[in-house]
Amino acid sequence: MTTPTGEDFSVIGELLVVDDDPDIRELLVEHFHGLGLRVATAADGRAAVAAIERSPGQFNLILTDLQLPGADGLAVLRAAKRVHPACNVVIITGYASLDSAIEAVRLGAYDYLTKPFSLGQLDVILARIRDRQALEFENRQLTKKVGDRDHGASSTSIPARLNEIEARLERIEQLLQDIARR
Repeated sequence: MTTPTGEDFSVIGELLVVDDDPDIRELLVEHFHGLGLRVATAADGRAAVAAIERSPGQFNLILTDLQLPGADGLAVLRAAKRVHPACNVVIITGYASLDSAIEAVRLGAYDYLTKPFSLGQLDVILARIRDRQALEFENRQLTKKVGDRDHGASSTSIPARLNEIEARLERIEQLLQDIARR
């Protein structure tokens, strides 16, 4: 689905919003629905971990508060990475510390936002995730195409393959530079 701003976030798939503050959950759900995303919610860490474990791979993005009843955001992050390593997890917190940020990144968090944050900041993160997922998908498709084509080819196709790989790497570098400039 394309949003009013022309953004298409459908590649992200379903996301899980985990926050014990019902007002924040409602705000985020409304915002994400406005972007055309499917959203599930959990009010505490235990419910989030249960949802993640019940349906591995269901959530491609999890936005979780760090301080939660039952289990904290790092437990949610661990569960997500255990059952779906490609899942993107964004930690949000009103109690930011260098130690918790380092731990979140070490465990594989995609990003770490301190409250209060703007919805625009979330949109930038979503765009980066969307672009990365689209790039990974395209890379898998091209790899499959190159592998399927000329599977037992003679050595004359090797230069053509190398040129295709070089062109692909240049495109990836350009996209990463574009993303870094955002």
